[in-house]
Amino acid sequence: MRFLLSLMAALLIATPAMADRIKDLGEFQGVRSNQLVGYGIVVGLAGTGDDNLEYTVQSVRGVASRMGLQLPAGINPNLKNAAAVMITADLPAFAKPGQRIDVTVSALGKAKSLRGGSLILTPLQGANGQIYAMAQGNLVVGGLGAEGADGSKITVNIPSSGRIPDGASVERAVDTGFENSPYLTFNLADADFTTAQRVATAINRRFGAGAADALDAVSVRVNAPQGAGVRSTLMSQIENLDVDPAEAAAKVIVNARTGTVVINSAVRVSPAAVTHGKLTVRISEQPRVSQPAPFSQGQTQVVQNSAVGVDEEKRPMFLFSPGPKLADIVKAVNAIGASPSDLVAILQALKEAGALKADLVIL
Repeated sequence: MRFLLSLMAALLIATPAMADRIKDLGEFQGVRSNQLVGYGIVVGLAGTGDDNLEYTVQSVRGVASRMGLQLPAGINPNLKNAAAVMITADLPAFAKPGQRIDVTVSALGKAKSLRGGSLILTPLQGANGQIYAMAQGNLVVGGLGAEGADGSKITVNIPSSGRIPDGASVERAVDTGFENSPYLTFNLADADFTTAQRVATAINRRFGAGAADALDAVSVRVNAPQGAGVRSTLMSQIENLDVDPAEAAAKVIVNARTGTVVINSAVRVSPAAVTHGKLTVRISEQPRVSQPAPFSQGQTQVVQNSAVGVDEEKRPMFLFSPGPKLADIVKAVNAIGASPSDLVAILQALKEAGALKADLVIL
């Protein structure tokens, strides 16, 4: 614990302030991936499918009818080798028809494993209901499962989910609108008014006054000429400009389960006195037997003999001077040998007393 706190302090204090590229601070509005989803059927399973679930039977009948095959009424196919699945994928920004993307396939019903299965051609839709890709191919499943005749079984990872690398072909491009919108908008990943102003200043310094304005703590509006080619060049130049982001808000993150503590360099503590002790109560039972004298007609009795002791570990009180820095906080915590759970209690007490000038996040 002491080593971990010291290491965190060394990393956060010794690291000099460095400029970041604008592209590392956020992204342009509209230049984003889009989620796709679809419903399909996986076939070719080794008896680990849905086993005649009603909606799986309906799906197989629909697939068969598209191929010109009509199953007789009242006859259900054996679907131990088929499974209903949901297909998900991310459509990257500016993806063009003909490009390939990865898809994830997950069992929807009772299928125990999708290992060895093949996905039948399935359309993938966006949030607007339009079809943007078609998925098909053999699954790569990282998990496996085995079951014995006596009911014993073993499962490794998740065999009911798999991926198809390059399993979908893009059929429709998403209109981002960046080439003909009135202006470009750059959105910061973390809201900060100071950082937004510095991004706008860097753009104005490079392209002239009035080229960019900070709209709020997240968005920076950039005036840009019309045309995809011109704007692509402009966006490339803006992304590579260097900006000194504002110092992050003071924050302390404690994971009491793993003993991990992260304290950033902005944390300050007001003058406060802290003491930490450990109280141990010991109770031991040593029963003894009371034997009556000979011919006294007495009875043997068990007499309880309890020993109770209290030990309190004495630890000195330490004082935080006005506005101590991260190194001072780490030294003080290490001086009392606080465990992760003890540290959580100390930080909570400082926060309640108004001495800890930071957001306290306990995981």
